[in-house]
Amino acid sequence: MLNCVLCLPARELSGASPVSILAGRGNGASFEGRQTVSDYRIHTIDTAPEAAKPSLEQLHKSIGMIPNLAAAMAESPELLRGFLSARDIFYRGTFTAGEIQVLALTNAFENRCHYCMALHSAFALKSGVPEETVRALRAGQSPPEPRLKALSDFSRRMVRERGHVRREDFAAFHAAGYTNAQALEVVLGVAVSILPNFAHHITDCPVDEVFAGHIWAERFAETTS
Repeated sequence: MLNCVLCLPARELSGASPVSILAGRGNGASFEGRQTVSDYRIHTIDTAPEAAKPSLEQLHKSIGMIPNLAAAMAESPELLRGFLSARDIFYRGTFTAGEIQVLALTNAFENRCHYCMALHSAFALKSGVPEETVRALRAGQSPPEPRLKALSDFSRRMVRERGHVRREDFAAFHAAGYTNAQALEVVLGVAVSILPNFAHHITDCPVDEVFAGHIWAERFAETTS
């Protein structure tokens, strides 16, 4: 069973106010059963490959919707099943709901996933992450909270350097109260992010209407080195 705290249905996400709306590509419309610009179908349960239907049915039952990216990922039942299984494990780990969203936004920014930046901006706000923190993450900056800064910086370094974190990165991570085990849990978080981030690069599906208020565009983001 998927953790539903971070995967809220459209009716529950409607209360999440947009933050720092950065004009981006796409109009946020949902196009169920139609083709993306790169010829990947946004599947419904009816049009999905037979082996992907149980995953989509489970997802719809758990969160009340099938996000466009999951619908596009359904073209590969193995990818969708692997992603949902890994995400379920990660979401049931030791990080809080807010920390998971901080990691997801950090990784999506580094991987330049427009879709995931929009989706996780909405989830972050609904999980109680402050608007100021979400704004910073959408700009590629560290959160203002010292603990979240250490977490985000550690994951950012891991993504940028392909896992080669420095001694000082570990020191800051530990100083914030995180453990060696949680450093490895960040690795899991990076892996969980890579699957949808990279899948969106290939499928280029549109952002769902429910997340359209959080559209993000790389060209407007002010990055930090």
